[in-house]
Amino acid sequence: MTLPRKRWLAVGAAATLFLAGCAGGTTGGTTGGTDGGEGKPAAISQADIDKAMKTPTELTFWTWLPDIDKEVALFEKKYPAISVKVVNAGNSQAEYTKLRTALKAGSGAPDVVQLEYQHIPGFAITDSLLDLRPYGAEALKERFVDWAWGQVSGRNGEVWAIPQDTGPMGMLYRKDIFDKHGIQPPKTWDEFAAAARKLHAADPGVYLTNFPTNHNSIWTGLMWQAGVKPFQMKGADQVSVDVAGETSKKLASYWSGLVKEGVVSTDADFSDQWFQALNKGRYATWLTAAWGPLFLSTSAKETRGKWRVAPLPQWTAGEQKSGNWGGSTSAVVKMTKNPIAAAKFAEFLNTDPESARMLTTLQFLYPPTKALLSDPGFVEQKSDFYGGQQVNKVFADISGTVPTDFTWLPFMDQINNDWNETVGKSLADKTDTAAGLDKWQQTITTYAEKQGFKVAR
Repeated sequence: MTLPRKRWLAVGAAATLFLAGCAGGTTGGTTGGTDGGEGKPAAISQADIDKAMKTPTELTFWTWLPDIDKEVALFEKKYPAISVKVVNAGNSQAEYTKLRTALKAGSGAPDVVQLEYQHIPGFAITDSLLDLRPYGAEALKERFVDWAWGQVSGRNGEVWAIPQDTGPMGMLYRKDIFDKHGIQPPKTWDEFAAAARKLHAADPGVYLTNFPTNHNSIWTGLMWQAGVKPFQMKGADQVSVDVAGETSKKLASYWSGLVKEGVVSTDADFSDQWFQALNKGRYATWLTAAWGPLFLSTSAKETRGKWRVAPLPQWTAGEQKSGNWGGSTSAVVKMTKNPIAAAKFAEFLNTDPESARMLTTLQFLYPPTKALLSDPGFVEQKSDFYGGQQVNKVFADISGTVPTDFTWLPFMDQINNDWNETVGKSLADKTDTAAGLDKWQQTITTYAEKQGFKVAR
């Protein structure tokens, strides 16, 4: 799930060169100059758009989504002059590596590429993405939940991609195990800790949850929920890093405490052991994202009908806040020779009503569009795996509780790798996680400074 350090260095060098040459203006940029007012690039005229969409064109689209050709066919039907070649260049990191290679070579990159939210800044800062504002993307903002749109927006208002799916976090729980031990779905983290101790004392073979230490996805999502703002771009060459503040230390104390007590397991997730544990009832909850319910229904078939869904427990009773884990976008690579057609394809794929709905039914993505999140045909679906519960409705409500101000830095691969060696290792070894946070803070700061960034906290 993370990029080896040596692979980042090639991009890091490019970022450093970019920083050296940047005079403090916008990152990235678009064709057409900056006469759109307030430093914005000029808008492309509707006449130019109409002409481009009727001009014979072939686009290349890199994505790891299966069967996406069906949504692509809708676009090709509407715009018969344009054909789209779909290429699976590998899942996430494998695709990013190939993309960086193509960008460095100056050839071979696609017109449109699937990017996860956290990797947008890394490609934007190397001037590899097209700002989609001149192509009408700003007008799409109100169609998406605010926090997803914030993830594709640049520091100066750029629109670097169109949201495709999200992963607001909730709690899947085993109702049968809860009922057997008289446990109610915990609404606060204090209740969650008490339930963890009660359950493991009653049945030492069962843990209330598993907190994996092999990657930081859950940790990051819980930072997001708790209101931590760990990563912020303060300027073209200035960042702030705050992963070891008071709230992060509270997280560290809470989870390392449960781990040291032995009432929460720390198995590597998505491993054979983890899949077997889910099927055998070793974990009574899974803290996961909106894509988790479907994944679980196909990975733990033996537990059909035993699971339910609830929001994450809260730090303060009565609050409703969550974080996000995962999700991706459609971005246009700046070196495309067909920027209008590429931008309109990215827009169509994720906003055309039929295409957007198909993304939920064929690729089973959780939508970022307000239209689908309020559509009875989507949110009122009932799932037998979850006892007939309207799972989509629960996560639609959760999506409305995700804070909007969480952002990323251009070197998230390095940050994620460093978490494994600091915070993750401290949890796995049951050592001082607060010290692990301090070490994570220092390693991120050191790396950022080596890449030419001025670092504040």
